[in-house]
Amino acid sequence: MKKKLKIASLFFIILLGFPLAGKSSSKFYKEAVKVIKNDVLEDANWAMAQEPVTVTASSSNRSAGGKNDFFSEGDYWWPDPQNPDGPYIQKDGMTNPDNFVAHRLAMIRFGRIVGALASAYKITGDKKYLTKIEEHLNAWFANPQTKMNPNLLYAQAIKGRFTGRGIGIIDTIHLIEVAQSVYILSNKLNAGLVADVKKWFNEYLHWLTTHPYGTAEMNATNNHGTCFVLQVAAFSKLTGNQELHDFCVKRYKEVLLPNQMAEDGSFPQEMRRTKPYGYSLFNLDVMTALVHILSSDSKVNLWNYQTDKGLSIKKGIEFMYPYVVDKSKWPLKPDVMYWEEWPVAHPFLLFGASAYNRKEWFNAWTKLKHQLTVEEVVRNMPVKYPLIWM
Repeated sequence: MKKKLKIASLFFIILLGFPLAGKSSSKFYKEAVKVIKNDVLEDANWAMAQEPVTVTASSSNRSAGGKNDFFSEGDYWWPDPQNPDGPYIQKDGMTNPDNFVAHRLAMIRFGRIVGALASAYKITGDKKYLTKIEEHLNAWFANPQTKMNPNLLYAQAIKGRFTGRGIGIIDTIHLIEVAQSVYILSNKLNAGLVADVKKWFNEYLHWLTTHPYGTAEMNATNNHGTCFVLQVAAFSKLTGNQELHDFCVKRYKEVLLPNQMAEDGSFPQEMRRTKPYGYSLFNLDVMTALVHILSSDSKVNLWNYQTDKGLSIKKGIEFMYPYVVDKSKWPLKPDVMYWEEWPVAHPFLLFGASAYNRKEWFNAWTKLKHQLTVEEVVRNMPVKYPLIWM
């Protein structure tokens, strides 16, 4: 009788969609702490010495926005040698170092500061980290003099062509760890400040999901579309927006996975680029992070989801894993830039190891670089502090 009850309970768990790797997840979290604890505390020590720097600290005369508006310029756009004062021309994969990126760098810095401090608090319980987090949150989301307006109307502009583009929405991928940090620490931080942060993200979500730029980015068929859904998932988790959470689950199942992944687990839209290795790693990190966030809901387990054609996030990790362990096996030409800088300690290895109890994936993650110093690598790592997600 007890055996029958045990079998029935197991079937009920599967029916509900709960992950069956609870002990595995806990085990990998504890092991991950051992691997990166010193790095996290080192980053947190750096973060404790940093003063807030928001979008109001720098500006560009090429921006059509105001003091509190985020502004950035498209990376791969350059002056036309035939018409130096005219509209910029594109060189795919080649970053123009003279474009304005100060706001993007400030946002990346903000995300790293909050992520490091939240991780350190999770490890140590030291309240000094909370106080510093509040200082930066106030500057970005509450103080009228320094906060960023909750939109991206002027992101990834192109001189002579566009004052902003929907493609620029990818820049706020670096706010997902800010949102996650506030989510896990919401009962530890100042309640009024948390309310201000949630209000900002509610307003930003409204803009993301109603403005034509947001619609364009949502419909992108490559990593931009994935990044859009990841942001909506992370921000709606913080704000408690169940409708948008459900939208993200549906979007992953019906659009992202079936339309972006090939039968072998690769991403054709990333593979055709001039930096296919880096883009493939990036999109897999983003999609795996999305699955991880959405599967935290006890009613959803996207780790075990697969399409009618057998496509799944597990297949995506299995495709890239051999090329992470031995990059020389990569079947395409080396990326035109930053080939030597990849791979690093990608979150898809850690999250995948935890979800599927794959020790070899975890071992690969432990051996790769955890301290990120190259600007391009930092920019293309959506999850830099995995402990706050586990």
